[in-house]
Amino acid sequence: MKILIVEDERELANSMLNYLQNEDYFCEIAGDVDDARAQINIFDYDCILLDIMLPYGSGLDLLAELKNAGKQDGVIIISAKDSVDDKIYSLKLGADDYLAKPFHLAELSARIQSIIRRRNFSGSNIVTYKNLSIDMLSKVTKVDSTEIELTKTELSILIFLLLNKNKVVSKNAIAENLSGQSALYFDNFDIIYTHIKNLKKKLGSAGDYIKTVYGTGYKLN
Repeated sequence: MKILIVEDERELANSMLNYLQNEDYFCEIAGDVDDARAQINIFDYDCILLDIMLPYGSGLDLLAELKNAGKQDGVIIISAKDSVDDKIYSLKLGADDYLAKPFHLAELSARIQSIIRRRNFSGSNIVTYKNLSIDMLSKVTKVDSTEIELTKTELSILIFLLLNKNKVVSKNAIAENLSGQSALYFDNFDIIYTHIKNLKKKLGSAGDYIKTVYGTGYKLN
């Protein structure tokens, strides 16, 4: 799961980054509106944590741009202003949630999980596919009733494939989802091949669901 933190208070941004990374999210930080706009135009995020008061513009204007462009990223507005008017306006613009500062990082994480479940998995904590299941809270993966130990990267790839099941997912898309960088930065995709190979091996019979589309990428079907 990929998170963009748009926050100019560096200490708070780093606190959110460290906490969410320990929760197995891939996180990036943008410190102003221009930086955030550039990131959002290039990548898709599962959730954007968006401050209102930012250098070079307003987070609410950026939210309006994002929605007008048809982007489907989840958005939590984070603001030092605990204003009912701001909250209502944010939600009308298309934000999924509003969290006033100061807040507990555990609450932030819970709200992110709720948005991701609601948007991608019909609100369920348990994602199932045939005899494969993933508990999105505990990060436990099972094939039938047997727990499978996956690395953070392997789990992220598996969830990304589940989000795009029955679609061909390019190696470029997987690399960008994992790293937050354009695929142009990669010399080759050998590391993606290695992760997929290890993932399929660990999943055993369920690994057969992951099909290689030669010259393109992978497909879960």
